[in-house]
Amino acid sequence: MAQYRAAVIGLGWMGLLYDLATRIPDRFEIDDIDRPTPPLNIHRQFYYHDHPGEEGLPSSYAEALSSRPEVELIAGADRDPKRLQAFTERYGIQAVYTDAVEMLRQERPDLVAVCTNTKYRPDLTCRAVEEGAKGIVTEKPMAHTLEEADRMVQTCANAGVPLCCGAITTTHPSFGRAKALVKSGAIGQLLSVEAGGPFAQHQNWSYFLNSRPVWVVGTGDSPRRESGSDEFIGQGMMETEDGLVVHFRQGAPGVRLNGTSGEILFDYYSGWRLWQDVETPDGTRRVEMPWPKPQFVPPYGAVYCVADVLDCLAGTLDEPKNSGRRVTIALEVEIALKLSSAQGGAHIALPLPDRSLGLHYDWFR
Repeated sequence: MAQYRAAVIGLGWMGLLYDLATRIPDRFEIDDIDRPTPPLNIHRQFYYHDHPGEEGLPSSYAEALSSRPEVELIAGADRDPKRLQAFTERYGIQAVYTDAVEMLRQERPDLVAVCTNTKYRPDLTCRAVEEGAKGIVTEKPMAHTLEEADRMVQTCANAGVPLCCGAITTTHPSFGRAKALVKSGAIGQLLSVEAGGPFAQHQNWSYFLNSRPVWVVGTGDSPRRESGSDEFIGQGMMETEDGLVVHFRQGAPGVRLNGTSGEILFDYYSGWRLWQDVETPDGTRRVEMPWPKPQFVPPYGAVYCVADVLDCLAGTLDEPKNSGRRVTIALEVEIALKLSSAQGGAHIALPLPDRSLGLHYDWFR
C-alpha cells in the first residue's frame, strides 16, 4: 500500500472543527484572524454528526486524512493561533504554521486539503502542486471566477494531480452506482437530466455529462442580493455536444435522469429510486425496482473526497466524482444562465470567452 504525507490549510469548520464542536454562526467572520472559536472537545470523535453508524464520518478533512491507514497527517496551517493549538492537541502534531506557503515549502506534503476562504484557494492549490503535491482536495466554493477555476484545473492536469473540489452529495459512492447503471443501459438511452438549479458549487447534474455544454438559456434571475450573493436563482435549459438536454427547474429533485426505458431519481432525504420498463400481461409498464446498494445515507463528509483522490492515485478511478473539471463546467453554466436571463432569455454559446466572469457567495466563507 502506497503511503502519503498530508497537510491541511485552513483549520475552520471543514478543515478541523466539525468533528470537535457544535457549529456556531460565524459565516461572515471571514477576514478576522481572531475568529470566533466554539468550545472544543479535543478527544471527542465525530461531534457534529453524532448518529449511529459510520456513514459519512468523519466530517472534517483533518480527521478524514488522519483516519486513513495509508495517510500520515503531518502538518496544519491557519492564521488563528487558537486553531493551531487545537490541531496540535488533537493530533499531537507540532508542525503548525501561520503561513501556508511556508508550510508547503518546508513540509512538501503529498496530499493537501485547502480549506481556506474561497479567495485563497486558487493560489494555494497551484502552489501545492508546485511544491510536489500528488493529490488535492479543496472545500467549496472552489473559486470565484472562471479564470481561477481554469488555472486550478489546468495546473493539476498538467502535473497529473487529482483535484476534488468540495464535500457534496456527488462524492457519495451511491453516485458512482447511479452512473454505472446509466452506462449499463439500465434506463435505456439517457434523454435528459433535470435538477433544481445549476448550483455550481453543489451540483449533481454535471457528474452525468459525457461531453461539454454548448449553449444555455435562462430566465428568472434576480440582481445581487443584499447578503452579497449573486448565484443564479432562476430556471433554464442547457444542451451538450452529444445532444443531452439538462433542465434547471425550480422544485425538481436533486437530480432526475430520464431514459428511453426508465428513470433514476435522487433526493437528499429519500435517496435513490429506480424505475424500469418491464413487460407485463397488460403491456409495457414502468415499474419501480429495488435500488442496488449502496444507497445514499447522509451526511456526506470529507471522507468521500479523500477516498476519491486516493482511488485516483491507486489507478482505480479516472477522476474524483466532484472533480475540479466538473465544478468548472457547472460554474460556467451558472454564469451563462445569469447572462442569458439578463438578456431576456438569450441563447448563450459556450465556452464563454470572458474568463474573468464569476460569482459571489454569501455562504461557507
